Amino acid sequence: MRLSRTTVDERVFFIVSDLDVKYHHAVRELGFQQTETGFARIFPATSPALDQIFRRFALHAEEMILHAASALIPKWEDALSNLLERIVGGDLDWWLTGSAALAIRHVDVTPRDIDLVTTGPGARRLAELLQDWLVEPLQQSEGWVAKWFGRAFNRSRIEWVGDVEPSVDSPEPSDFGPVAAGKLEVVDWHGFKIHVPPLDLQLRVSERRGLFERARNIREIIAHS
Repeated sequence: MRLSRTTVDERVFFIVSDLDVKYHHAVRELGFQQTETGFARIFPATSPALDQIFRRFALHAEEMILHAASALIPKWEDALSNLLERIVGGDLDWWLTGSAALAIRHVDVTPRDIDLVTTGPGARRLAELLQDWLVEPLQQSEGWVAKWFGRAFNRSRIEWVGDVEPSVDSPEPSDFGPVAAGKLEVVDWHGFKIHVPPLDLQLRVSERRGLFERARNIREIIAHS
């Protein structure tokens, strides 16, 4: 695996090349686009702190790909603990979703990353609080599931979306959209109060995604709660 950076037409490319074919699916899941020279994440060349961010990307890209491919288990509990120490009390509106939200409720699942949902201002604030963890510049988007996306790394990939579009709850509610945001529950994890979607909603999402083992594990927790 080789890592490089180039700028073309006011866009900067973070490139992974010479990648074993068995990891191609993982990098596509991470949002990399295939180019003539490899797989790339692409950002505006005007993005701030690109030198620092690329250094962290180059340092952790292999780990992120292995985590995404389930070839290496991330230290997600350490990552979540470090994250909470960094952001709690940081004037920030956020909540936890995805597999980490299940894991802190003792559902038998191994998170590959940590997923947060926040507002537009929250997305920008997270980028400030996690600036020395960023592996990509904060991105603003149109025509996607949310208006903002951020990605950092500290023992695990940490990703957040800001201003999620209402369309993510159509035709069925997601576990990161406005429907979930209106039904949040609180979990006490290692002394931290964390807002998460309700288990029954995450169960329905898991079933729709064909994650039947995960769904079975969620049902076991619901049955004993």
